[in-house]
Amino acid sequence: MSSATARPRRRMSRPERERQMLDVAEEVFGERGFRAASMEEIAERCGVSKPMLYEYFGSKDGLLQACMARSKAELFEATQRAMADGADAEDVLWRGMVAYFEFIDGHAPTFALLMRQPVDTPPAAAEAVEDTRRQQSALIAGGIRIFAPEAPEATVLAYTEIIIGGCERLALWRTGRPEVTAQDAARHMTDFCRQGLAPYMPR
Repeated sequence: MSSATARPRRRMSRPERERQMLDVAEEVFGERGFRAASMEEIAERCGVSKPMLYEYFGSKDGLLQACMARSKAELFEATQRAMADGADAEDVLWRGMVAYFEFIDGHAPTFALLMRQPVDTPPAAAEAVEDTRRQQSALIAGGIRIFAPEAPEATVLAYTEIIIGGCERLALWRTGRPEVTAQDAARHMTDFCRQGLAPYMPR
């Protein structure tokens, strides 16, 4: 095709370009680790200049924080939407678990990096992980209060922490076991909740 007939490349809008940069940055951080990842490689994969990356995010720390902020918002939206469609208390919990594990599957490299290598990430990223946990805590605690309405508040909060920790460890365990589906993982966690919270569930 001659230059006269070649189609001009469509210029990306700022939101589109930002989305692309975050997608690529998440890939590179997951592959290399935060310290080894370079702004040069991220810029090259995006097809932009390194100064443009700095213009958008300020620093490599800022770029990682932006990745984490986006993941936090998307995880909340995915789990909240799934739980809202539940037909009953157990279905609400089940749907939330499935949505969580499916989301982690789609962000596996970055999730593994942040969970396994906290020393490799800046303090702000570690705080972002805690913010995400706190955000999920509110959803999980609400689901438990419906699932086991007779549970004392201390039990609700204890199980909330157990579920968050258990989900994270189960998600890491699944990274090398593709045969264990998101539905399988959700079933294990739901069964655990049903057994442990049985005394507080409606008869």
